[in-house]
Amino acid sequence: MRIFYDGLVYKVSPNRGVSRYFHNIISKLPENCTPLLTTYDSGVNYPSHPNLQLFKYKKLKLAWISSLLEQYYFNSVSNSNKFDIAHPTYYSLFTRQEISKYNCPVVLTVWDMIHELFSEQIDVSGWQAEKKRKAIYAAQIIICISENTKKDLLERYSLPESQVKVTYLASSINASIAYGTESVPFRPYYLYVGERNSKYKNFNSLLSAFAKAVSVRSDLALCVVGQPINQREKKLIGKFKLANHIEHYSYPNDCHLAKLYRCSIALVYPSLYEGFGIPPLEAMSCGTVAIASDCSSIPEVVGDAGILFNPQATLDLADILLSLIDNSLERERLIAKGYQRANMFSWDKTVAQTFDIYRSVT
Repeated sequence: MRIFYDGLVYKVSPNRGVSRYFHNIISKLPENCTPLLTTYDSGVNYPSHPNLQLFKYKKLKLAWISSLLEQYYFNSVSNSNKFDIAHPTYYSLFTRQEISKYNCPVVLTVWDMIHELFSEQIDVSGWQAEKKRKAIYAAQIIICISENTKKDLLERYSLPESQVKVTYLASSINASIAYGTESVPFRPYYLYVGERNSKYKNFNSLLSAFAKAVSVRSDLALCVVGQPINQREKKLIGKFKLANHIEHYSYPNDCHLAKLYRCSIALVYPSLYEGFGIPPLEAMSCGTVAIASDCSSIPEVVGDAGILFNPQATLDLADILLSLIDNSLERERLIAKGYQRANMFSWDKTVAQTFDIYRSVT
């Protein structure tokens, strides 16, 4: 089976969750498959497969010439190779052609309904949602990464349920790599991992709840992993008098991130909406407690192995934060359940289910 992956995600989001997903899918395909991947020559950690055919475009300094040559190169690759299935890594293509132009079955992974539900925050023009809509209707099979995403998709798009499948994600890190020499905060700390710019991530509510916890326990820290803290956040941190209680780590490597998880009191994940929710799964895999919102797909990930809370209830979250500090027995109980829960998710299982989907359309 020859499977074509237009690797636009390696250009727009080279080292984040979607590229990790395709890295694992491609790397773990059966050896009788031939994956073909178009991508940028940008030093990214590309998938490894014995039959992988990798087509890399090297960007030129002159942007307008590079853009024209890029489109020509990727169209040439697409037109000159035969493949049985196309599984685009994004809702648009390097070739700038419509996904519907493929002369083979298309499998499309849909991550969430964020463009539709929070358009005023991330897609005011509706441009991204329109690209996504066209991609969805061009696909023979849709893969959703949670039952909640499937439900949201079917509520908004006129599709037969039989066309939509669910395959869960998995964690790429675990406690086995969490014992290196990397630095972690020296004081008791909670951990936040992920993007914060969009309001639905609900980071402001976490700061408010954490400020209430600090008013009771002044030795606490909040370790924030992700993009640099911006001016708006700095003002809010100042308003809550938290400047001495925030520790920031930009983009730690996997071993460092695993250690930050393992050494924390708990991960706190207050998001109002997720297509899946990788950080709670990573937290459980690395040996800490997952404190997470009780909405969207997150309960599917955490189950009863963490603490779920109403993300709108700041006082409740503050109480939860304080309740774990000196309750080592409860933490140990939840950590043990978290390990068991995390073992239910594996990339081997995800890839096996994805390959079954490929076979169903060929």
